[in-house]
Amino acid sequence: MDETEIWEKQLQSIWQQLGKISNEDFIRRIKDHVQHLTDKKAIADFEMACAFDSTGNEKEAEPLYRSALHHGLSGLRRRRARIQLASTLRNNGKIDESIRILREEKINESDELDDAVDSFLALSLYSAGESKEALSLALKALSRHLPRYNNSLYKYAENLETSNKHDSTGS
Repeated sequence: MDETEIWEKQLQSIWQQLGKISNEDFIRRIKDHVQHLTDKKAIADFEMACAFDSTGNEKEAEPLYRSALHHGLSGLRRRRARIQLASTLRNNGKIDESIRILREEKINESDELDDAVDSFLALSLYSAGESKEALSLALKALSRHLPRYNNSLYKYAENLETSNKHDSTGS
């Protein structure tokens, strides 16, 4: 096991303590752990943002997510940072920016986090008063996981989108 793998394993061990120790102690442990990443500011900022976000401190998380992305966060952590930043922005009242980020993620990439993108986009759309589009996205995401009725549910969700477009054009 190399140093990076050991560091990641130790990080996961700290994350397993979330909810079992005080939020302050959890944040301190993450902070102590990431200080060893002097050459990887993007990852350090991302993990600190996650720690703040997971403990209900969205205002502290937002600038750290932005810093992590600015410093070149890559891979799955980059996509997670974009999703989590968008969620944090929604919680901080910046709904339009949240929607923009998540719509970009839907277009730019596809991976195991697609349903998370759709789910958080649905929340942001709902917060923006776009209930039909939000419900449609949520139902489409859910339809991919049902043991039955997948096609029916997906078609109903598409019909919501179509009716939403007609409602907004006055037709």
